[in-house]
Amino acid sequence: MKITRAWVNICSPGRNFVTLKVETDEGFYGLGDATLNGREMAVASYLTEHVVPCIIGRDPFQTEDIWQYLYRGAYWRRGPVTMAAIAAVDVALWDIKGKALQTPVYNLLGGKSREGVLVYAHAHGNSTEEVIADVQKHMEMGYLAVRAQSAIPGLDSTYGVPKKAQPYEPAERGLPSESRWSSELYLRHTPRLFEKLRAAIGEDVHLLHDVHHRLTPIEAARLGKELEPFHLFWMEDPVPAELQEGFKIIREHTTTPVATGEVFHSIWDAHDLIRNQWIDYIRMSVVHSGGLTHLKKVADFASLYHVRTGCHGATDLSPVTMAAALHFGIAVHNFGIQEHMPHSAETNAVFPHAYSFKAGYMYPGDAPGLGVDLDESLAKKYPYQRAYLPINRRLDGTLTDW
Repeated sequence: MKITRAWVNICSPGRNFVTLKVETDEGFYGLGDATLNGREMAVASYLTEHVVPCIIGRDPFQTEDIWQYLYRGAYWRRGPVTMAAIAAVDVALWDIKGKALQTPVYNLLGGKSREGVLVYAHAHGNSTEEVIADVQKHMEMGYLAVRAQSAIPGLDSTYGVPKKAQPYEPAERGLPSESRWSSELYLRHTPRLFEKLRAAIGEDVHLLHDVHHRLTPIEAARLGKELEPFHLFWMEDPVPAELQEGFKIIREHTTTPVATGEVFHSIWDAHDLIRNQWIDYIRMSVVHSGGLTHLKKVADFASLYHVRTGCHGATDLSPVTMAAALHFGIAVHNFGIQEHMPHSAETNAVFPHAYSFKAGYMYPGDAPGLGVDLDESLAKKYPYQRAYLPINRRLDGTLTDW
């Protein structure tokens, strides 16, 4: 079998997605997600100009060799653009292999390690009362784990909380907006939020929280310690992770589990975090970390150090990535949890899929390959629209991490 054609589809059914479609001479095709929120066209160009010409004529079953070719052969390694492009090819090839062998991708990754994939939803509100009500709503929907984010008194906007009564989507059309941030106000409010939340809902649901890289290590250590009585499933991205040693300070001061990695691109971004057991969950996504071939290696390495997976699964990743993450999550032994932000009806129509949700768990389905397709005719009705993630500044105007 040989790859005969590959091309990029860019569409925007509510938000932008970049999809690679790879065809073979035996009639099989595979899909790979290449979406990089706010930098979509950079990945599309990288694929079209540099990657696609290099895979024509190759055997799609040789996923390991093709992965190494695209990673090592480019000389300039890693980075979000490169790794998203490699991931798109890699996932499309796994999809082709599953279809050609008439089996779901999870069987190619070792088969099922569990019956369902535990997922967590997102709850938010402009007040503690609204957050409590939203968590309870998701519990009624069947979720067993919920991430809680709250507006911070004294700040006009906050990560994880939509500005209007609509699903949260941080990317905005047009040029980047700017928001204001105060770690002091945040640290004062957040423990109180979870104290009231636990009192209202009890212990019957896992609670998670995303700090979104905004604290220093000692601030994060303080927050983790103050959150200990409320038994969080994890505290996510407490600090920027370029300095991996910063997590040592957090680990030494709190037993609140720590998760990080959604902006990581390779195992080297997490090597010390995992090896030193400074984190409990690695959150690398299929699309931003080079695909299933590389992510499986990350999971195997993490398993040696009691670190479990918790793949990023926001709506800035298409249903192709969600499907790949579910096949991955149901197969790897050290799976932890999967983020689940439901896509819009428009997105689901463009990307019909076999995966499903029931009573707190998601299931990849048993369709050959990934079980996701692309309605190219419908996708044409949603042309690309430039969008950016916000910019964050402290109250004194200093640019800080968003």
